[in-house]
Amino acid sequence: MGTENIHIIPTSEWLKPDAKPLIIAGPCSAESESQIMQIAESFANSGKVRLMRAGIWKPRTRPNTFEGMGAEALPWLRKAQEQFGVKWMVEVANEEHVRLALDAGIEIVWIGARTTVNPFSVQEIANALEGKDIPVFIKNPLNPDLELWIGAFERFSKAGLNKLVAVHRGFNTYQDHIFRNSPNWEIPIELKTKLPQLEIVVDPSHIAGKRNLLHQVSQKALDLAFDGLMIEVHPNPDEALSDPKQQIVLSNFDSFLNELEFRKTHFVDAVSIDKLERLRSLIDEIDYNLLENLKRRLDIVDEIGQYKADSGVTVFQLERWIQIIQDRMKYGQEQGMEESLIKEMWTLIHNASIKRQTEIVNRNLNERDIFDA
Repeated sequence: MGTENIHIIPTSEWLKPDAKPLIIAGPCSAESESQIMQIAESFANSGKVRLMRAGIWKPRTRPNTFEGMGAEALPWLRKAQEQFGVKWMVEVANEEHVRLALDAGIEIVWIGARTTVNPFSVQEIANALEGKDIPVFIKNPLNPDLELWIGAFERFSKAGLNKLVAVHRGFNTYQDHIFRNSPNWEIPIELKTKLPQLEIVVDPSHIAGKRNLLHQVSQKALDLAFDGLMIEVHPNPDEALSDPKQQIVLSNFDSFLNELEFRKTHFVDAVSIDKLERLRSLIDEIDYNLLENLKRRLDIVDEIGQYKADSGVTVFQLERWIQIIQDRMKYGQEQGMEESLIKEMWTLIHNASIKRQTEIVNRNLNERDIFDA
């Protein structure tokens, strides 16, 4: 099943009234009935939160830690929904969770990162939801594997579930990082490229991991034109039973949202549109020139590769590579370009050149072997 066969119904058709960006908020974990009622009442009064989230089954990294209140918390969510008219969504990780959530009147579920990473678990949940007209939000897998993420959407779509939304919560990394999970923004952008009809909500709480970084990540998500935010909120985060450092104080949440800048995703006036199109035309022209020059470079690379093959010289020349990368980085920096961009670009070009020249050398060797035979 290819991505072209994934049919997705936009939130504007099943979540009324439509609100963009979509704001989802709530505690990392449902801890008590009073906590849930307090949050639901606050959100109902503000009118800024469209959907509310709460973890009741918590797949923790290690045992003997708080793993959620489980089914005991479901009546609290139902009571809050009935009293304040809010829609709650919960994470489900297996068939039993699905059954209990649906029996309790939960109308929206999400698939967590630790579940998305396992195709067997995803398929089990998809099978359990088959035939149900229920929205499913799917978080990215823990590791930066775009195909695995897409595969989860394919499994739910194949089960007849079309109200699908992606949630970008960042990716695990072993490297030291300012954030809890690396944003790797290029991955959800690529997902949007492959599935343009798919809406993507960003989870800044799990990306940031720290309260003081939430605004920065949330604003970045909005500036990249993602479709909403899923933010963890708690009446008293320092006493939270899970992830206390990444939750916003409930009483500060309205001001947090007010400080974000919600920019337009498109120009609306004719003058701005005309200027934008002229600038884009210039970019197009430059891009074509880049491609033409790259093709000329690769042609010369092939000539050098043939010369190396004829002369019995190794493909990789360390001294030449050091000279190239140092010279290009110096020249690029003089033009005000980022060092990392230059290094990544020329590493890709160099690797492609090595590959082409290696193929030429191997082809010559094979031809000699045939001739000698």
